[in-house]
Amino acid sequence: MIAKIGRGANIIGALSYNQLKVNQENGSVLSTYRIRESVNGEFTVNQLYSSFEPYLMANKRTEKPVLHISLNPNPKDSVSDENFKKIAQDYMELMGYGDQPYVVFKHTDIERTHIHIVSTCVDRYGKKLSDSYEKLRSMNACRALEQKYQLLPATEKNQNPKEVIFKPVDYKEANVKSQIASVIRHLPKYYQYQSLGAYNALLSLFNITAEQIAGELQGQSKQGLVYFALNEKGEKTTNPFKSSLFGKQAGMDSLQKHFEQSKEKMKIEPSKDILKNSIEVAMHTTNNETDFKKQLVDQGVNTIVRRNDQGRIYGMTFIDHESRTVWIGSQLSKNLSANVFNDLWKNEGIQKVQNEIQHTKTISSESSKNESKPETEKPHALFDFLNGNHSTHSNTDFGLITSLGSLLPITQGEDYEEQTFANQIKKRTKRNNQRGKK
Repeated sequence: MIAKIGRGANIIGALSYNQLKVNQENGSVLSTYRIRESVNGEFTVNQLYSSFEPYLMANKRTEKPVLHISLNPNPKDSVSDENFKKIAQDYMELMGYGDQPYVVFKHTDIERTHIHIVSTCVDRYGKKLSDSYEKLRSMNACRALEQKYQLLPATEKNQNPKEVIFKPVDYKEANVKSQIASVIRHLPKYYQYQSLGAYNALLSLFNITAEQIAGELQGQSKQGLVYFALNEKGEKTTNPFKSSLFGKQAGMDSLQKHFEQSKEKMKIEPSKDILKNSIEVAMHTTNNETDFKKQLVDQGVNTIVRRNDQGRIYGMTFIDHESRTVWIGSQLSKNLSANVFNDLWKNEGIQKVQNEIQHTKTISSESSKNESKPETEKPHALFDFLNGNHSTHSNTDFGLITSLGSLLPITQGEDYEEQTFANQIKKRTKRNNQRGKK
């Protein structure tokens, strides 16, 4: 069973999202706790909200007092409504929210029947309940419930403690080529993506971009790929590096094969519905792009938003680090396409472009060092861990790190050019030995 914990400030949005499923006959209210009963057994958003209102009114300091939890058993599990109720109750008890008011919704709109729990993380006196080691505690709770209710265990990735980890490229260092090589040689082993756009979205988290080039050689059309390092603003800061410098796996032919393989694997990817569900919840429980991204990052998902010069969104890509898959929004659902998000954040996008233009016009090169930089897409906190930044998360209190362990092998200490030179020497020696035998 997989649990996703979302936090927000908009409980009306969380309740409305779930109630809409009920109204569309794709869901039902399974159970409630500390919620005012209805006369006919049916609930409305306003009625449910009235039970949470005293807790939210008492809250004084917590910015995101709303809990929106989804519990997702394996699709092969056959869980009765009665067991779903018990699982919800046990989970809330194990997480320390057993005395809080909450509503349990059952969703049946996708193949994976699952439940949502809407609650609050502040008590009746407005004090925030502890969320220390929340992701680790949630994982332990899921494992305990799997055993208690005889559910199929969630698939865990094999961990190799000997593996080391690579990090995002720093264009200011001298060995940029080696840094890029350490990333692109390994990404296809760990992530699934179906297009060059999705590949670039993933590369952007490592401050890299790839561009396809086309031309003719002796009358035949040829296609190639070049790589660039990016700065903090997402701008190219190096000359292009030919893909051939990094081996065949970095070229367009190998990538095309990976795209096709990923397409087949992602057709049956069980986490697709969970990701879609998490994104929809974030859309309904946040009020702006920044909060939307933050809520998904907390669940192990990076969001890459692409805008044109006028501020219009033309691309939405979601990188799920737990399933290691990269999705274009429209691949998940028509309701998650770029146009939908453009309408949702239209005014915000235009304002961003205007602010960036004004920022460029007004700041001088001397004062720019002290000014805040324009917002750029930051990697998931996973990559802070890769960089050795332990100030925010530790191995124990960051659920994604705990579950994935050493996700990506690091070659930051490995000199790629030196290794290439050594291979060339071996080949040359082998050729000379063969000639000597002749």
